[in-house]
Parts: sequence; structure tokens; C-alpha cells
Amino acid sequence: MSTDIPARFTIEITLEPAFHDCDPMQVVWHGNYFKYLEIARCALLRRFDYDYPQMHASGFIFPIVDARVKYVRPLHFAQPLKVQARIVEWENRLKLEYEIRDAQSGEVLTRAHTIQVAVTVEGGEMQYVSPDVLLQKLGVVAL
Repeated sequence: MSTDIPARFTIEITLEPAFHDCDPMQVVWHGNYFKYLEIARCALLRRFDYDYPQMHASGFIFPIVDARVKYVRPLHFAQPLKVQARIVEWENRLKLEYEIRDAQSGEVLTRAHTIQVAVTVEGGEMQYVSPDVLLQKLGVVAL
């Protein structure tokens, strides 16, 4: 992950995969990784009082337009995990990078990123720059 990003743009949560997230071999089904990323992303956005309800209230939605996951090692049922989310871009889009690590060993198990763009609630128009409200919530100045 990038190192020149303000510390307030990073959050780390802990979780343990539930039984219903796993396949018969007690390995987390690949699609459920996105749920863990979403939990971390929402926790980070709440820090700035700009989670999905606040986005919508401000006149914007931020759909994900790109998501990539590198499955380094499998996640297992009840394995203690640390999920880190970090905002790395905010000027024209909202890009977050993620790492999922084993909580005990610190071993990286997954790397991922998501890209979201601002879309107006009224009219559904994609914005090619981040709206001022996002920049204000993040405490950054538009470049």
C-alpha cells in the first residue's frame, strides 16, 4: 500500500469468517471477500461522516466501477483476520486499497482495490471530478 497517504485515511478492522461464508472445505468462498472489503470501507467512510446514507443525502451515489482481488492464501472459517482499508485517490474518483492479514502471524492473505465514481442521485450523471462535499468531508483541497 502507498505510504504517503495521511494516517486518517486508513482503518483496520478485525473479523472472523462465519461458517455460512465458507464452502464445504471451510475455506471462505471467493465472492465473500468483497463483503469483508465493504465492511472495512464503510467503517472508514463513517470516520468522515460520509458513508452511503450521507452520500445519498448529499446528492451523490458512489457505485463501484472496478474491483480487483489478489487471493494470496485462503481464508478459513473462524480465522482471526485484520482487514485494512486505505483511501489512496480522491480527486477524480474514490480508490481504496485493501489488505487482509492473518491476525496472529500478520501474513498477507489478500490484496485488493476498488474504484468508485460519483454519480448524481437526480439524473444519474457520472461526475468526472469528485464533488466538493467529498473533498470537504475528507479535509482535502481539490487539486
